[in-house]
Amino acid sequence: MLSRALYTKPPKRNFRYKEGSCRSSLSLCEYDEIFIGCMENELVVPCGGGATKEDGGFTWRLKDVMWASVGVVGESALGVSEKVVFSDGTCSVLKRFRMVCVRRKCFGRRVARLAAIGQRCDYLVPVRAYLYSKRFKFVVCDYYPMGSLYDLLIGAREHGHTLLTWKKRLKIILHIARAIYFIHSQSPPRERNMIMNVHGNLKTSNIMIDVDFNAYLSNYGFTQLGIEVSDTHQPKTTSSQTLRKPLSQKNDIYQFGLIMLDILGGPRALELIETCDFERKEDIKVKEGEFFEFPFEGKDKWKVLNIALECTNRSRDARPSIDNILLHLSK
Repeated sequence: MLSRALYTKPPKRNFRYKEGSCRSSLSLCEYDEIFIGCMENELVVPCGGGATKEDGGFTWRLKDVMWASVGVVGESALGVSEKVVFSDGTCSVLKRFRMVCVRRKCFGRRVARLAAIGQRCDYLVPVRAYLYSKRFKFVVCDYYPMGSLYDLLIGAREHGHTLLTWKKRLKIILHIARAIYFIHSQSPPRERNMIMNVHGNLKTSNIMIDVDFNAYLSNYGFTQLGIEVSDTHQPKTTSSQTLRKPLSQKNDIYQFGLIMLDILGGPRALELIETCDFERKEDIKVKEGEFFEFPFEGKDKWKVLNIALECTNRSRDARPSIDNILLHLSK
């Protein structure tokens, strides 16, 4: 599985999360050199000590990042993700936004605040730096050689890689729940027209995995760099219908429920839930072989399935809080 760190691959589409390319995109390194030459001195601003030398001088400039880019590794409605490998061997992920709704000063303030919050949680992907220029707006995050949870699940389903064991799946679910709990516990919940206690874009491609199968949630708050949030918590402007979902903790819980169902049973499970083929746990037990995609010993899968079904309840008020979810997962 570590071989995925040595190459880039075209993004794939996912039935439920609408992952994959929304339009064809170029890597930064593929832009015309004459065009980028006029911007080669743009500075990449560090977050919490990233991208700096010991004497405090900046290490990265736009030209350094462009030359370091090795290609697109993922796309979504929000933007493009690229793997960058710097001359010292450091690997990072650059997340380039398709559209940004705020000006330079506000963008920098928001990214710095999100980075500061993320550094306090062991289950969030750290944000190291950002750049706001006329042509490019991006953030630089840590790189994970194992890729995302989406990569791991798709690798087993479509390319014959070894299936994740139930122990690893449960570990990943628990880590995601802890990340969501940290986000939902943010106080004050709102700062300078930003909602701080909502993730807003939970999906398997935003869950990064390390070599020990620890999970880290990425893209916390990034949706609010591409859309403007009004006082009613509704997006005001956006470039894609995918980003029009209201930002709320209940929607985070619903998306987390879909992620758990994907981990348990894959696309087939999501289809069955959405088409209401399975209304109760007892219905699933009858067709257990069609639902779960991995060998399993024990009873924990039914506990997790119950939580996932509660999270995806059509009634928002019936969905559990992340506090209750974490309590039941930890038992």
